[in-house]
Amino acid sequence: MRLGDQFAGLTVADGGVDASSRFTSHAPPMLTVAVLFLVVGVSMGLLGGGGSILTVPILVYAFGLDAKAAIATSLLVVGVSSAFALVPYLHRELVDARIALIFGPVSMAGAFIGGALARELSDALLLGLFAGMMLATALAMLLRGAELPALKPPTSAGMRAFVLALEGAAVGVLTGLVGAGGGFLVVPALVLLAGLDMRRAVGTSLAIISVKSFAGLLGHVSHVPIDWSLGLALAAAAAVGAVAGGMLSRRISGPRLRRGFAALVAAAGVFVLASQLPAFGVATQAATGEPAH
Repeated sequence: MRLGDQFAGLTVADGGVDASSRFTSHAPPMLTVAVLFLVVGVSMGLLGGGGSILTVPILVYAFGLDAKAAIATSLLVVGVSSAFALVPYLHRELVDARIALIFGPVSMAGAFIGGALARELSDALLLGLFAGMMLATALAMLLRGAELPALKPPTSAGMRAFVLALEGAAVGVLTGLVGAGGGFLVVPALVLLAGLDMRRAVGTSLAIISVKSFAGLLGHVSHVPIDWSLGLALAAAAAVGAVAGGMLSRRISGPRLRRGFAALVAAAGVFVLASQLPAFGVATQAATGEPAH
């Protein structure tokens, strides 16, 4: 039995969450879709992350996709939009190629492994992990004060590269597993471990997020059916927003970026976790033999 299978097959009647019936059984109007994914792109361009955080809930709760399909489609959208968001940062030389080359390849390997492992987890468990990771990250960022402190990196170049590679592999697994753990984990790691300033960390993270998202997508394609036309259409809308967000980023200060980052992660995390609590409650009652109320 797959881990978390006790959550599978739950219906609205017995406490599970039927995403399509929560909102609508049809996709939202195209104008609404365009606006939503423009916002996804803007968040990616401004913050170096947030795309996955917004995309997965939209695909689950507005489009009625199951969690695995939503995660795989999210990785496609985020991979494309982050590549477009990267362009303004490249133009302003705000990408640290050396750090990206350390962090990127191991993140790609981890993302591919995470995407392949996702088939062993139920949808409810994946979304629960997704929400918990967002809330923990938002709390950590808010507790750091007005600015993210730049810790002194290891004096040894080899140790510094090792720490960054280890972090990259771990974040990559999370990205491939739940379609999140991109910018909101990569940016703090680049600031804290590599000593990059916020804007350079955002620019560098976009390069890492793009390649890592595509690697995670490859880990999903063998076991998840993907609507490529939907994914590419959403990616196109997000790409437009990503370019706009990248241009706007020069006018927003580091502390404001951090606060927006944390607020975005926390709001999405609370929403997703709240939507999954009924499923976890029913599964707990089934496991203990207690009758549902």
